Amino acid sequence: MKCLILAAGYATRLYPLTENFPKPLLRVGEKTILDWLVDDIDTAGEVEEYVVISNHKFARHFEEWAKGKCCRVTVLDDGTASNDTRLGAVRDIQFAIDALKLDDDLLVIAGDNVLDFSLTRFIDYAKAKGTSCVMRYYEAREDRLRKCGVAEIDESDLILNLEEKPEQPKSHWCTPPFYFYTREDARRVKDGIAQGCGTDAPGSFVAWLCAQTQVHSMEMPGQRYDIGNLESYRQVQENYRGIVR
Repeated sequence: MKCLILAAGYATRLYPLTENFPKPLLRVGEKTILDWLVDDIDTAGEVEEYVVISNHKFARHFEEWAKGKCCRVTVLDDGTASNDTRLGAVRDIQFAIDALKLDDDLLVIAGDNVLDFSLTRFIDYAKAKGTSCVMRYYEAREDRLRKCGVAEIDESDLILNLEEKPEQPKSHWCTPPFYFYTREDARRVKDGIAQGCGTDAPGSFVAWLCAQTQVHSMEMPGQRYDIGNLESYRQVQENYRGIVR
Protein backbone atom coordinates (compact mmCIF):
# COMPACT_ATOMS: atom_id res chain seq x y z
CA MET A 1 0.00 0.00 0.00
CA LYS A 2 1.13 3.52 -0.80
CA CYS A 3 -0.08 6.63 1.01
CA LEU A 4 -0.64 9.74 -1.10
CA ILE A 5 -0.63 12.96 0.91
CA LEU A 6 -2.39 15.87 -0.79
CA ALA A 7 -0.30 18.92 0.09
CA ALA A 8 -0.29 21.10 -3.03
CA GLY A 9 -2.66 23.78 -1.73
CA TYR A 10 -1.69 27.34 -0.82
CA ALA A 11 -3.80 27.86 2.35
CA THR A 12 -4.46 31.51 1.51
CA ARG A 13 -6.88 31.90 4.42
CA LEU A 14 -3.98 31.33 6.82
CA TYR A 15 -1.83 34.17 5.51
CA PRO A 16 0.62 35.45 6.67
CA LEU A 17 1.56 32.12 8.34
CA THR A 18 1.37 30.17 5.09
CA GLU A 19 2.42 32.82 2.60
CA ASN A 20 5.86 31.25 2.39
CA PHE A 21 5.38 28.05 4.38
CA PRO A 22 3.16 24.97 3.85
CA LYS A 23 0.15 24.46 6.10
CA PRO A 24 0.83 20.73 6.74
CA LEU A 25 4.14 21.64 8.41
CA LEU A 26 2.61 24.04 10.91
CA ARG A 27 3.07 22.80 14.45
CA VAL A 28 0.27 21.58 16.69
CA GLY A 29 1.66 20.75 20.10
CA GLU A 30 4.96 18.89 19.87
CA LYS A 31 4.57 17.85 16.21
CA THR A 32 3.72 19.22 12.80
CA ILE A 33 0.29 18.43 11.39
CA LEU A 34 1.92 16.07 8.89
CA ASP A 35 3.93 14.29 11.59
CA TRP A 36 0.75 13.57 13.55
CA LEU A 37 -0.73 11.90 10.47
CA VAL A 38 2.29 9.97 9.19
CA ASP A 39 3.54 8.78 12.58
CA ASP A 40 0.10 7.40 13.36
CA ILE A 41 -0.45 5.68 10.01
CA ASP A 42 3.00 4.12 10.15
CA THR A 43 2.11 2.17 13.31
CA ALA A 44 -0.15 -0.02 11.16
CA GLY A 45 2.86 -1.40 9.29
CA GLU A 46 0.86 -1.43 6.05
CA VAL A 47 2.31 1.52 4.11
CA GLU A 48 5.45 0.92 2.06
CA GLU A 49 5.89 4.51 0.89
CA TYR A 50 4.48 7.94 1.63
CA VAL A 51 4.15 10.29 -1.34
CA VAL A 52 3.77 13.98 -0.54
CA ILE A 53 2.33 15.84 -3.52
CA SER A 54 3.41 19.47 -3.26
CA ASN A 55 3.26 22.57 -5.38
CA HIS A 56 6.54 24.01 -6.64
CA LYS A 57 6.55 26.85 -4.10
CA PHE A 58 6.66 24.55 -1.05
CA ALA A 59 8.39 21.40 -2.35
CA ARG A 60 11.74 22.20 -0.73
CA HIS A 61 10.07 22.54 2.68
CA PHE A 62 8.65 19.03 2.39
CA GLU A 63 11.98 17.68 1.15
CA GLU A 64 13.66 19.03 4.28
CA TRP A 65 10.91 17.55 6.45
CA ALA A 66 11.26 14.15 4.76
CA LYS A 67 14.95 13.94 5.68
CA GLY A 68 13.96 13.57 9.31
CA LYS A 69 11.56 10.66 8.82
CA CYS A 70 12.49 7.01 9.33
CA CYS A 71 9.83 5.81 6.90
CA ARG A 72 10.19 6.01 3.13
CA VAL A 73 8.96 9.39 1.87
CA THR A 74 8.92 10.68 -1.71
CA VAL A 75 8.14 14.34 -2.39
CA LEU A 76 6.59 15.16 -5.78
CA ASP A 77 6.57 18.70 -7.14
CA ASP A 78 3.49 19.11 -9.35
CA GLY A 79 5.04 22.18 -10.98
CA THR A 80 2.33 24.68 -10.09
CA ALA A 81 3.28 28.02 -8.57
CA SER A 82 0.04 29.74 -7.58
CA ASN A 83 -3.44 29.08 -6.28
CA ASP A 84 -4.83 30.05 -9.69
CA THR A 85 -2.78 27.46 -11.58
CA ARG A 86 -3.12 24.50 -9.15
CA LEU A 87 -3.99 21.14 -10.70
CA GLY A 88 -6.69 20.21 -8.19
CA ALA A 89 -6.68 17.19 -5.89
CA VAL A 90 -7.87 14.56 -8.37
CA ARG A 91 -5.36 15.60 -11.03
CA ASP A 92 -2.63 15.57 -8.37
CA ILE A 93 -3.54 11.98 -7.56
CA GLN A 94 -3.24 11.02 -11.23
CA PHE A 95 0.00 13.02 -11.46
CA ALA A 96 1.49 10.88 -8.68
CA ILE A 97 0.22 7.64 -10.23
CA ASP A 98 1.81 8.56 -13.57
CA ALA A 99 5.06 9.97 -12.17
CA LEU A 100 5.80 6.97 -9.96
CA LYS A 101 4.01 4.33 -12.07
CA LEU A 102 1.95 3.36 -9.03
CA ASP A 103 -0.08 0.17 -9.24
CA ASP A 104 -1.05 -0.42 -5.61
CA ASP A 105 -3.79 0.05 -3.08
CA LEU A 106 -3.77 3.74 -2.19
CA LEU A 107 -4.51 5.50 1.08
CA VAL A 108 -5.18 9.12 0.04
CA ILE A 109 -5.28 11.80 2.72
CA ALA A 110 -5.31 15.57 2.99
CA GLY A 111 -2.11 16.62 4.71
CA ASP A 112 -3.62 19.50 6.64
CA ASN A 113 -6.17 17.89 8.99
CA VAL A 114 -5.64 16.93 12.62
CA LEU A 115 -7.43 13.88 14.05
CA ASP A 116 -7.90 12.71 17.64
CA PHE A 117 -8.29 9.06 16.58
CA SER A 118 -5.99 6.65 14.79
CA LEU A 119 -6.30 6.21 11.04
CA THR A 120 -5.19 2.62 11.54
CA ARG A 121 -8.86 1.91 12.34
CA PHE A 122 -9.80 3.11 8.87
CA ILE A 123 -7.13 0.91 7.28
CA ASP A 124 -8.48 -2.11 9.18
CA TYR A 125 -12.03 -1.25 8.10
CA ALA A 126 -11.05 -1.02 4.42
CA LYS A 127 -9.16 -4.31 4.56
CA ALA A 128 -12.21 -6.01 6.09
CA LYS A 129 -14.58 -4.59 3.45
CA GLY A 130 -12.32 -5.39 0.52
CA THR A 131 -13.57 -2.34 -1.39
CA SER A 132 -12.62 1.28 -1.78
CA CYS A 133 -13.73 3.18 1.33
CA VAL A 134 -14.22 6.65 2.75
CA MET A 135 -15.06 8.01 6.19
CA ARG A 136 -18.08 10.03 7.24
CA TYR A 137 -19.32 12.13 10.15
CA TYR A 138 -22.67 13.64 11.04
CA GLU A 139 -23.00 17.34 10.25
CA ALA A 140 -26.14 19.07 11.50
CA ARG A 141 -25.59 22.43 9.83
CA GLU A 142 -26.79 22.70 6.24
CA ASP A 143 -24.48 25.61 5.42
CA ARG A 144 -21.49 23.39 6.23
CA LEU A 145 -22.89 20.47 4.25
CA ARG A 146 -22.99 22.69 1.17
CA LYS A 147 -19.20 23.03 1.41
CA CYS A 148 -18.30 19.33 1.54
CA GLY A 149 -19.04 15.94 0.01
CA VAL A 150 -22.40 14.61 1.20
CA ALA A 151 -23.11 10.88 1.06
CA GLU A 152 -26.26 8.78 1.19
CA ILE A 153 -25.53 5.49 2.97
CA ASP A 154 -27.46 2.22 3.31
CA GLU A 155 -27.61 -0.02 6.38
CA SER A 156 -24.44 -1.89 5.34
CA ASP A 157 -22.33 1.31 5.00
CA LEU A 158 -22.53 1.17 1.20
CA ILE A 159 -22.53 4.59 -0.46
CA LEU A 160 -25.65 4.99 -2.61
CA ASN A 161 -24.76 8.47 -3.79
CA LEU A 162 -22.16 11.13 -3.05
CA GLU A 163 -22.33 14.74 -4.16
CA GLU A 164 -19.68 17.41 -3.73
CA LYS A 165 -20.89 20.78 -2.40
CA PRO A 166 -24.61 20.14 -3.05
CA GLU A 167 -27.07 23.02 -3.15
CA GLN A 168 -29.64 20.77 -1.47
CA PRO A 169 -27.89 18.15 0.70
CA LYS A 170 -29.67 14.78 0.69
CA SER A 171 -28.26 13.61 4.03
CA HIS A 172 -26.25 14.81 7.01
CA TRP A 173 -23.27 12.54 6.31
CA CYS A 174 -20.23 14.63 5.49
CA THR A 175 -17.19 13.00 3.86
CA PRO A 176 -13.77 14.26 5.03
CA PRO A 177 -10.67 14.00 2.77
CA PHE A 178 -9.47 10.53 3.79
CA TYR A 179 -9.87 7.74 1.24
CA PHE A 180 -8.79 4.17 0.58
CA TYR A 181 -8.70 3.05 -3.06
CA THR A 182 -8.19 -0.55 -4.03
CA ARG A 183 -5.54 -1.18 -6.66
CA GLU A 184 -8.27 -1.77 -9.24
CA ASP A 185 -10.09 1.46 -8.42
CA ALA A 186 -6.90 3.52 -8.32
CA ARG A 187 -6.47 2.54 -11.97
CA ARG A 188 -9.83 4.23 -12.66
CA VAL A 189 -8.77 7.75 -11.66
CA LYS A 190 -7.74 8.49 -15.25
CA ASP A 191 -11.11 7.24 -16.50
CA GLY A 192 -12.96 9.41 -13.98
CA ILE A 193 -11.10 12.51 -15.18
CA ALA A 194 -11.71 11.60 -18.83
CA GLN A 195 -15.42 11.15 -18.17
CA GLY A 196 -15.76 14.56 -16.57
CA CYS A 197 -15.59 14.03 -12.82
CA GLY A 198 -14.61 17.18 -10.93
CA THR A 199 -10.90 17.55 -10.26
CA ASP A 200 -10.60 20.27 -7.62
CA ALA A 201 -12.13 18.56 -4.56
CA PRO A 202 -10.73 15.07 -3.82
CA GLY A 203 -14.22 13.71 -3.14
CA SER A 204 -15.22 14.32 -6.75
CA PHE A 205 -13.56 11.09 -7.81
CA VAL A 206 -15.44 9.16 -5.10
CA ALA A 207 -18.70 10.70 -6.33
CA TRP A 208 -17.92 9.27 -9.78
CA LEU A 209 -16.52 5.98 -8.47
CA CYS A 210 -19.49 5.00 -6.31
CA ALA A 211 -21.64 5.02 -9.46
CA GLN A 212 -19.26 2.47 -11.03
CA THR A 213 -18.60 0.06 -8.17
CA GLN A 214 -19.10 -0.55 -4.46
CA VAL A 215 -17.62 2.02 -2.08
CA HIS A 216 -18.17 1.75 1.67
CA SER A 217 -18.19 4.46 4.33
CA MET A 218 -16.88 4.13 7.88
CA GLU A 219 -18.37 6.38 10.53
CA MET A 220 -15.55 8.47 11.95
CA PRO A 221 -14.69 7.25 15.49
CA GLY A 222 -13.53 10.63 16.77
CA GLN A 223 -13.05 14.25 15.85
CA ARG A 224 -11.43 15.94 12.89
CA TYR A 225 -9.97 19.41 13.28
CA ASP A 226 -10.04 21.35 10.03
CA ILE A 227 -7.61 24.26 10.26
CA GLY A 228 -9.17 26.70 7.84
CA ASN A 229 -8.17 30.09 9.21
CA LEU A 230 -6.02 31.74 11.86
CA GLU A 231 -8.69 31.49 14.55
CA SER A 232 -9.28 27.76 14.02
CA TYR A 233 -5.51 27.19 14.11
CA ARG A 234 -5.30 29.01 17.44
CA GLN A 235 -8.14 26.89 18.84
CA VAL A 236 -6.52 23.63 17.74
CA GLN A 237 -3.23 24.64 19.30
CA GLU A 238 -5.03 25.31 22.59
CA ASN A 239 -7.31 22.27 22.62
CA TYR A 240 -5.64 19.38 20.81
CA ARG A 241 -4.48 16.59 23.11
CA GLY A 242 -3.23 14.01 20.62
CA ILE A 243 -4.53 10.69 19.32
CA VAL A 244 -6.68 8.41 21.48
CA ARG A 245 -6.03 4.76 20.68
